[in-house]
Amino acid sequence: MEYLKQKQKESWDMVIEPKTRLLDLNLKEIWRYRDLIMLFVRRDFVAQFKQTILGPLWYIIQPILTTLMYALIFGRIARIPTDGIQPPLLFYLSGITMWNYFATCLTSTANTFVTNANIFGKVYFPRLVLPLSVVISNLVRFGIQFLLLIAIMIYFHFQGHTIGVNVYWIIIPILLLMMAGIGLGLGIIISSLTTRYRDFAVFLTFAIQLAMYATPVVYPLSFLQNTKYKTLIAANPLTPLIESFRYALFGKGSFDLGSLLYSAVFMIVVLTLGVILFNKVEKNFMDTV
Repeated sequence: MEYLKQKQKESWDMVIEPKTRLLDLNLKEIWRYRDLIMLFVRRDFVAQFKQTILGPLWYIIQPILTTLMYALIFGRIARIPTDGIQPPLLFYLSGITMWNYFATCLTSTANTFVTNANIFGKVYFPRLVLPLSVVISNLVRFGIQFLLLIAIMIYFHFQGHTIGVNVYWIIIPILLLMMAGIGLGLGIIISSLTTRYRDFAVFLTFAIQLAMYATPVVYPLSFLQNTKYKTLIAANPLTPLIESFRYALFGKGSFDLGSLLYSAVFMIVVLTLGVILFNKVEKNFMDTV
């Protein structure tokens, strides 16, 4: 009797319970761990450039070198048009900026369970905190490269190329959110499968490279206008995001609300499937990692 009275007096500030539903986000709990998310964001940023000479400057050097290479191969040698966007450097840099954000979100979240198994085995926190921190930390990289793109646009504007701000710029945050959602969804799906089948990690390394050529990063969608491949490339949910991003910046290219709606539906589907798999795997992933 005395024991029951003592139990009734006890109060707990946190209760850890097993998840019973596969689609259990528990956003309130994730919000309570927002400070931990920011700590992981800082860790990712610092660890990436630890013991490097140039540090965050690689965020600028990498897209510049890649843009110059694409301009030479696809612009000068292959002579692929840039949908009227001049100079061509802006066409390639805009595609690279958006694609890099998606690719880094996907590859980083795909290794969530494997690379952080030691942390998961020592302390409790909502496991979705780590994939979310990856998406946020990569926003820093995107922000730096986007500012680089804006700076180059301003430079060419004063060199005689008319580049102005239009009303479509307001959709850029929406496009970025959709790109982050698709990258996060696909990433946590692959991370859930990688705990049991490590082949997915190997497959992802070259799948990202192949996927870039199936997305209009180095060529416009209009380049495939009269080919049998246009329908296939247009079915890629990333295609409307890249095309709309360029249209918002330069007012040239293609912009279709129906295609963007298709990308939004795809994002919701992969995020839902990703959360279901993630919640299912996190219950026993320590036994397989």
